[in-house]
Amino acid sequence: MAHHVRPTTGVSAFNRGMKSVLIVGASIAGPALAWWLHRYGFEVTVVERAPALLPGGYKVDIRGAALDVVAQMGLKDRLEGLGTDMRFMSFVNSTGRRLVDVRADLFMGRGEADLEVMRGDLSQILYDETRANVDYRFGDTVTGLNAVTGEVTFEHADAQSYDVVIGADGLHSTVRRLAVAGDGVHDLGHLVSIATVPNHLELDRWELIYSVPGRTVNLYSTARDTDAKVLFLFSADQPYERQDTEQQLRILNTTFRGAGWETDRLLEAAATSDDFYFDTVSQVQLDRYSVDRVSLVGDAAYCPSFASGQGTSLALVGAYVLAGELSRSTPATAFPAYEQLMRPYVARNLKLGRDNLGRMISKSPLQSWMGAMMLRVLPKLPLKDTLVAKVTQPIHDASRAIELPSYQTVS
Repeated sequence: MAHHVRPTTGVSAFNRGMKSVLIVGASIAGPALAWWLHRYGFEVTVVERAPALLPGGYKVDIRGAALDVVAQMGLKDRLEGLGTDMRFMSFVNSTGRRLVDVRADLFMGRGEADLEVMRGDLSQILYDETRANVDYRFGDTVTGLNAVTGEVTFEHADAQSYDVVIGADGLHSTVRRLAVAGDGVHDLGHLVSIATVPNHLELDRWELIYSVPGRTVNLYSTARDTDAKVLFLFSADQPYERQDTEQQLRILNTTFRGAGWETDRLLEAAATSDDFYFDTVSQVQLDRYSVDRVSLVGDAAYCPSFASGQGTSLALVGAYVLAGELSRSTPATAFPAYEQLMRPYVARNLKLGRDNLGRMISKSPLQSWMGAMMLRVLPKLPLKDTLVAKVTQPIHDASRAIELPSYQTVS
């Protein structure tokens, strides 16, 4: 369970005035923050650029301190019921032969209590839990922001002032650019693309990994899912337009066409997918998360990259801490306290993301083969439990690198 430190003295004078909060972004961090802020008596508005809640996405992990957060929210049992139930993963060669089969939990360093769910399922639950008490405004976005006065201009709605503005708008945060710290994005030298595709290999809670130097293809299908997800990961240092899907597909084709296995067929399926995603593998590293009335949470503040497996957990924990600190005091005090609590936790998970990425892309055919062979012999080694624990310990340490304060909600 969560560690309780700095006992609360009750709901702050700032909060008793039912102060208004604008949250920009309705994926994970935004609705999670809205859930907690409503519990503390705030009036919450969430604005989201997309016309509706975005479905789909990749599978995500909820580990360590984040498990304590979802337990306090009363959502753990529901999320367990939506688990991916992945059974095995296999490395395959260019002809599709399985070189090694490994239990999914072993390969991903997942403990017994850890949860793995689809991002879209978690997002939907958080939205359903908050929609009755939170004003959601889809199809609009922030165009201007005064951090001192809290005045916000929108692309469509009339300008309005808020007591607090929170950017939960992801890696390419508009709030961060307008008010807090400019860009802050650190490119890790790779590109990633994800899409929903037909499950033509009839995978059943099984994950396949095909790796050639500088390129990796990952294909899997989870419980209750008739389709599959494909991920293309590759080393790259080339510019692209974020809104130009055709250009992104050309980059994918240039990189992966003719690479072997099922790659060509998966490229064709990705090109017609309804949820095609393409972006840099990047982290957000900031000197500060907040300024005046404005703060950031989740990927907008400290994206660790998908390679860490910890982005969702950081978002859930960050939402819990930020809302809790605002329940105690004004932004002038709450924001620095939030940052002080999160900094060591964020640092551990940023390092985890950088370290993991290096293991996800092979530099030579020999490296790919040796990695598969190591996984093949690992279950047969006399000290396998010790070796597995040594490999997975950084994941567990990073997931628990914070002591969660206890906050008092409005009765």
